[in-house]
Amino acid sequence: MTGRQAADQQMQKYFRERRHLGMRERGFIAETVYGCLRRKRMVEHLLDHPQPLAHERVAAYLLHLQGWSARALLDAGYPGDAAALTAKLRDRAKLPVPDAIRADLPDWIYQSLVDQLGPETTLQLAEALHQPAPVDLRVNTLKAKREQAASLLAEEGYATEFTPLSPVGLRRMERVPLFKTRAFQEGWIEIQDEGSQLLALLLEPARREMVVDFCAGAGGKTLHIGALMGNTGSLYAFDTSAKRLENMRPRLKRSGLDTVRPVVIEHERDRRVQRLRGKIDRVLVDAPCTGIGTLRRNPDIKWRNFDLEHVTALQGRILAAAADLLKPGGRLVYATCSPLRAENEDIVQPFLDQHPDFKLVPVAGILAGRGIILDCPEPTLRLYPHIHNTDAFFAAVIERAN
Repeated sequence: MTGRQAADQQMQKYFRERRHLGMRERGFIAETVYGCLRRKRMVEHLLDHPQPLAHERVAAYLLHLQGWSARALLDAGYPGDAAALTAKLRDRAKLPVPDAIRADLPDWIYQSLVDQLGPETTLQLAEALHQPAPVDLRVNTLKAKREQAASLLAEEGYATEFTPLSPVGLRRMERVPLFKTRAFQEGWIEIQDEGSQLLALLLEPARREMVVDFCAGAGGKTLHIGALMGNTGSLYAFDTSAKRLENMRPRLKRSGLDTVRPVVIEHERDRRVQRLRGKIDRVLVDAPCTGIGTLRRNPDIKWRNFDLEHVTALQGRILAAAADLLKPGGRLVYATCSPLRAENEDIVQPFLDQHPDFKLVPVAGILAGRGIILDCPEPTLRLYPHIHNTDAFFAAVIERAN
């Protein structure tokens, strides 16, 4: 796939224009495209070409990584010499493979992770990021208990299991069209990674509080916060994109929440933000980031050109502006779906150094209070797909002194 549009959006457009395709065909096309994106560097290494033609890329992926035979490739319509390609791939596979190519990561991401985690753990993480993610669901506790939602889905033919960490999560290992289920349409469930579900639990919003979701997007975590608040108090959903907030409206309607106030802001120091300074009990900052932790479901992200310096500068500004909203004793959760230290500890620690009236609160005790026992060797939360089977998440809980 080419262009600036995200792979999933291009895929949706492709299928809309080809409504004759059946579910099996759509599934094969989607998994093949995502597979080629996940293993882009390895495929290019095997083909010994940095920009192979699309049909060559797909053929190499199917032959080497999916175990297809040359005959199966020809039967599927491959226009080239399948036998010659098979022989070439076999010979190339015998050559040494640099670790960054084995990891199928750009050099800068690979080296950043090696500096943090070491080469062995980096390869373990990379291998987990190559795998498709399970389908995680969050039960809307305003409308149902987890057992009730699981039972309703089972009645509709979609068996689920309880997520091991989130007390309101359900999981399916294979993708299915859950949007048409009664459980989804009546607002009993939302699709949300289990790691993401822990962020609202770390925030611990209470009934009748004033809470801000500073980077709300389409509102997945906003909805969870609102349910934890029992549909009371005031919940502001800030975002710089009117379109993203507009996409929240049907989700709000399904959820039964009527306390959420979507607010379009121009930037982190918008006057609509400033007027709430010192008034807010809780703030969630799910900061804009590289998104490297979501590569299982968004493999195209790693091939984008990031200005990491610009990203981290924005993260620092957002954290400072969001912290200004807190009243004495208030709590802020800073989170990203990135494993990179540059977007996480290197943002939080300078803020704490410059703001002595804020302190870091260990996450393990907060989670234990929710019945979630998680090994957290540091005060912050670190989730990894190869350990926790979630997206890679970071979260820090920060509180303002009374």
